[in-house]
Amino acid sequence: METTGSATEGDPLKRGEDGAEAGTAPSATELKKKSCKEVLGFSKLTHWRTAVFFLSLFLCLTIVFAFSFIIPCPVRPQYLVSWNKTFNETATYDFLAIEDASKDKVMDVLFVVKNADGSQNNNTCAGAGLPTPCVFVIAVDGTDGETLWERPLHPDFHWAQCGLDKETSRNWDCLLSHSDQLTAVDKYTGDIRWQQPQPSGLRSTVPVLSVPDLDGDKVNDVALVASDDTQTQLLFLSGKTGVQIGSTVVLDSPETANHLLHCTTEGSHYVLLQKDNGLYGLALWRVAAKAKAGMEIGLKKDKHWENNADPTSGLVPIYESDSVKQVLRTGETDDTPNLLLVTGKEVVLVDGKNLQLLWRFNTSSILSEPSFGHFNKDELLDVVVEEDIGNYTKRVVILDGKSGGVLWEVNLLATPNSPRPASIHTTNSFSIFVFWGMMPSETNATVPLTSDRHSYMLHPLYSKVLLESPSSMDHIITFKATLLERGRHAAYILLTGPKKEGAEGTVVLSKRKLKQDVPGSNVLRIGTGGGSETNEDIKEAFNRLRFSDW
Repeated sequence: METTGSATEGDPLKRGEDGAEAGTAPSATELKKKSCKEVLGFSKLTHWRTAVFFLSLFLCLTIVFAFSFIIPCPVRPQYLVSWNKTFNETATYDFLAIEDASKDKVMDVLFVVKNADGSQNNNTCAGAGLPTPCVFVIAVDGTDGETLWERPLHPDFHWAQCGLDKETSRNWDCLLSHSDQLTAVDKYTGDIRWQQPQPSGLRSTVPVLSVPDLDGDKVNDVALVASDDTQTQLLFLSGKTGVQIGSTVVLDSPETANHLLHCTTEGSHYVLLQKDNGLYGLALWRVAAKAKAGMEIGLKKDKHWENNADPTSGLVPIYESDSVKQVLRTGETDDTPNLLLVTGKEVVLVDGKNLQLLWRFNTSSILSEPSFGHFNKDELLDVVVEEDIGNYTKRVVILDGKSGGVLWEVNLLATPNSPRPASIHTTNSFSIFVFWGMMPSETNATVPLTSDRHSYMLHPLYSKVLLESPSSMDHIITFKATLLERGRHAAYILLTGPKKEGAEGTVVLSKRKLKQDVPGSNVLRIGTGGGSETNEDIKEAFNRLRFSDW
């Protein structure tokens, strides 16, 4: 059988012969050299690629193992939904501070008791060389209520204030007035940073004023205000050592009911003095100059405020009234917050920048200190007030922060020992409001009792509904609603104890998660025109809430 003369893929030699015949085939030597170079070049390239591949793989594995084992993953705090800490035969006081005392980014609780022994082993008044009983400052973990530290101090307790370490270069956070001493305490360890005798003849009151550095030691200082029936005085203390700076300054002859420190848009500090005839401001540089010549040099002046100052006293009139009862700042986050004043006739809001009256709400009987929250979404803090309307009844009113108009209201029985309203901000730009009392009904007794008191939660999107907690509390010394962690875990902290402050009895510090009572709460319909949501829909709306800082 004859074969064809054409080359095929299975006949390479035949293709070579054809090429030779055409005069294109290389010589044997050339073919050998070319083949060696090609093979050798390919081999080197393959080795480099292999080395790079394994090196990259090694680096990737190293990074994975480093993040998996060498660099620990952050451990989220493990919270108890609720916890209680009980002290028997103990006295306590109206003081509760929420601070991060363990550096775990979770807020902890600081409070004060009076007892013979601490809650930790071998921590006694006698062991510290103090009279029995003595004062204990205690910090407990916000996650589980376990004691972080406790510090015994000489009795008796007068006042305490924490949160004084923020942006000040101070190495302490809490200042306490007790016995005849002032003591600065580190919130992380409970160590005493300094202790000084009380200024002779003065009984200072809170708030402690955090002022700029006046003595040049690069640590911000503090000012204390003391008032009696005859005069109001101010003195400066070194934030580093507690030693008095300069002399004591007499601010005014009549008694001052309250005081605050206000910073203007120009960076000038003013001591606000609440007097019987109104609210007045006194420039800090004026006070510093009287305390010690030249100490006012580093303090700023505000031309706008000083144009309104009295040429003799230096007082700047902010709001004049014959019955100022309370003065509050509308939040702590703004550099120059507005000022809310409660008088015997009205609630007024004054612009903290230019001292202009923004709005007024007429009322003659405010029961408790107003509080703030966001009812609507205009990003301005609204105001919650409780107004006595007679017959053991109060009207809870939420006022628009922009206009002072009424946004929401409800009538409750004014039960004894009810804390002031509170609120916690959510990620939806509104707040959840908490207040205390009792919903009126035909079966209510004429005079409400402490045992009748309940807490109520208001969701602004369901304003015709209140969530009533089924549990009632013992005598409440103080109460705070707060976030225990940035942007999460809303809870309220309660300190309960004997009815008389300083009396011995059973003291209980407790924490409850805000959503803990939602499943067992009663859904109360108020007013008319409510939505068609069922009780379960309302509870689910509370359970879905996510919280945030202001």
